[in-house]
Amino acid sequence: MSGLFAFGMGIASHNAAGDVLDTWFPAPLRGANRATAAAARAVGSDAAATPEAAERVAAALGEDGQADAADAYRMLAGLGKPLVAVALETDEPVVSTPEAYLKLHLLSHRLALPNTLNLDRIFEHLPTVAWTSDGPVDPRDLSARVAAARSRGQTLTVHAVDKFPRMTDYVAPPGVRIADASRVRLGAYLGEGTTVMHEGFLNFNAAAIGPNMVEGRVSQGVTLGAHTDLGGSASTMGTLSGGGQIVITIGEHCLVGANAGCGIPLGDRCTIEAGLYITAGTIVDVIDESGTAVRAVKARELAGQNDMLFIRHSQTGAVQCRTNRAAIELNAKLHAHN
Repeated sequence: MSGLFAFGMGIASHNAAGDVLDTWFPAPLRGANRATAAAARAVGSDAAATPEAAERVAAALGEDGQADAADAYRMLAGLGKPLVAVALETDEPVVSTPEAYLKLHLLSHRLALPNTLNLDRIFEHLPTVAWTSDGPVDPRDLSARVAAARSRGQTLTVHAVDKFPRMTDYVAPPGVRIADASRVRLGAYLGEGTTVMHEGFLNFNAAAIGPNMVEGRVSQGVTLGAHTDLGGSASTMGTLSGGGQIVITIGEHCLVGANAGCGIPLGDRCTIEAGLYITAGTIVDVIDESGTAVRAVKARELAGQNDMLFIRHSQTGAVQCRTNRAAIELNAKLHAHN
């Protein structure tokens, strides 16, 4: 085996029946390169997951110059816990819970961008889990776990009951700030210099390429380009929330104002004024640089173009698109010390 599409070795949690609830991969590997090939040779064709295999992977990665990954596998070998290995030769639909978690880790470790991985069938292989202060718990076992904690004079805190955990319980990407960790799901991609404020939200398979200021909602499948600001309570329409098959991307140096929304792809240096939600079917008056309305179109006809300013006429309420030549500049001080 010369290489793999992706490889990971980690630790899984199980319910009483032995079903996998989650899997943590501290150092996933991506791509048919020397690193994944070394891992494949070290583990063997049966993807055995033992501490000894983790030591072999660490040694192979060390020889390949992958020092950080080698350290992670040595750490796994020393934990004394049963391990799980996933070796993917190609990018196919998800067939198991550990495989689903490996692909989510690839996104949050910045090894894959949204919409570049095959996530078909991921929901059927992600069990609904009670995410608690004592780790993942099968919801059917929650009452017993709460009672056991109470009997010890302790309180079991349930953070969520969901298919997706918090990203920061598995991955903490360098150079980012997240004000409320519960609002970033595992499988989100946060680039260097990104700040997610308290009411900001990033779904799985969504990205803020960085640097970005995120005070609104980035839906599944949506990518924010560098230096783009998503204002307070603003939202983006994802493919799971009414966007159909349209992949929404917002380019660089854009601003989606507070309480605004975007349901079409935008190019670079675009602005949507506060409170205005642009959907594919929104009727827009296109205004040229002399201030003259030249045509009325559905917003989908403007998708992906640069230098657009969407505003609502203060007297008529008509939605207008004007040329926007000024790039939106984020406050550099907000991102300089992440």
